Order: sequence, then C-alpha cells, then structure tokens
Amino acid sequence: MNPPQSDVMKVDLHAISDEDNLGFIACMTIDRPDKLNALNDEVLASLKAVCDWMEATDDVRVLVVTGASPNAPPEGKRAKPHAFVAGADITEFAGAGSQVIRERFKNNAVEALWNLSKPTIAMVDGFALGGGCEVACSCDIRIASDRSTFGTPEINLGLIPGYGATQRLERLVGYGKAHEMIMTGDMVPADEAQRIGLVNHVVTPEELESTVMAMARRIGSKSSLALRVGKATVRAALDEGLTDGVEIEAIAFAGLFDSEDKEIGVQAFMNRETAVWKHR
Repeated sequence: MNPPQSDVMKVDLHAISDEDNLGFIACMTIDRPDKLNALNDEVLASLKAVCDWMEATDDVRVLVVTGASPNAPPEGKRAKPHAFVAGADITEFAGAGSQVIRERFKNNAVEALWNLSKPTIAMVDGFALGGGCEVACSCDIRIASDRSTFGTPEINLGLIPGYGATQRLERLVGYGKAHEMIMTGDMVPADEAQRIGLVNHVVTPEELESTVMAMARRIGSKSSLALRVGKATVRAALDEGLTDGVEIEAIAFAGLFDSEDKEIGVQAFMNRETAVWKHR
C-alpha cells in the first residue's frame, strides 16, 4: 500500500482511528516551496499518479491536498510566503503554441483529481492562485487558513484559466463573482472566499491541520459505498438538469437499500451502537 512519492510530491498516511481498522487518510503535499509549490509537468504527473493509486487502494478513504510550508531562508534573506499552490510554472508556457498546450491539458491531473471517486479536501495555507485555485476547486471541500488568498490572475498574462476554473468557479461563487475574479485577476482574501462560497471554513494557521484532519476522519469513518454514491450523485447536479438529477438521486438512493451497509447502519441506529461498515 505504499503511496507514490517523488521529488515534488510527498504522501503521508494517517489512520482514521486508533481503535478500529477503518483505513487511512492520505495527505498529499506538493513540495516545491522555493517555487511557491507552482505546478510544473513533474508535479502534475505526480498528482495523477497519486489519484490512480487512490482509486486502486481500498484502505485509503480520503485524500487531503496541501502545499509545503516555506523553507527557512538563508541568513539575511526574507522568508518566502506560504503557498498552497501559487499557480502554474509560467516558464513552461514560454514559446508554447496551442497544439502543445492542448496536448498537455488533455486527460490532465487536475481532471483526475476532480474525477476521483473518493472524498477530497484542499488544505489551503497561503496563496491559491491560478492553477492553485483550480486544484482547490477540484476538491470536494476547501478549508483555508486566514492568511490564504485565492485568485485567477491568468488575465494578466493575456490568458484565461485552463484547468476548469471558468466552469467550477462559476458553480461555486456564481456567475457575476466568477466573471469578476476571472476578468480582473484580483485576489480574494480568505474571509471573502468563505463569504462567497469558495471556501467551507476559515481557521487560524495553527488550527488548520487539526481542523482538516478532524473532518477527514469524520468523513472517512462513514461507509465508503455511501460516500462514493453520494459524491457521484452530487456531481450529477453539475452535469444534469434538475429533473434528471432528482431521478439520478432517487435511483442511487434506492440502490443503497440493497447494500449490507444500509442494514448495518439502520440496525446500529436502532440499537444505539456505532456502525461497523462492511464497506470501509
């Protein structure tokens, strides 16, 4: 069950519970702190490898995505700021034409994260800009420190977002606010990000990891079957109209009544016991 590692990506496993064999949370850290954890080809390949590993590993229940903290600066130098992901590595854009970029963005790692069947949480501490904002938007839940900043500044390069922000951001914050962010390139502080629905919770930097891990453990303790079905059904709300989406929900809801976990959950509720799920 060893997770993939690389020079730019570290993955740590945390037990969901010390008492029960409930599986693990994978905490994936994008590890380019001297570049503010900017996305380059190596990071994206590593992210895709982690997503593939997550899908193939039953014991790992939840994925937490974060960025490495800044390294200690050399003597006399100012420390770099905290960053989740400060954007794409723009040096890889220089001289690239549309065919090169289109090929690079096909079947890309951010879409792999978006399409992961398991729950995902973005743990954001610092800049989440450009591709970093898009990585966060591709997670199911976003929890940020109060020193975090979000934005889509691609307009300042004569570009627009390319990893799905024009679509996902609009669904999170609404038509007008998404246009404002994309067309101005302005940055949004954490409290404003929470107010507009981009972030679920904002906490102090000191509380961030414990808050994220508490939520990951709470989610990870549920039936993995119900989590997977629930995530797919919520996702249908983005892809289907209301009438079709309600029908998809009804079919998924009824289907879970044939699962062992439904009966386990119902009996545990009636007996005031803790459910021990078949699908962990």
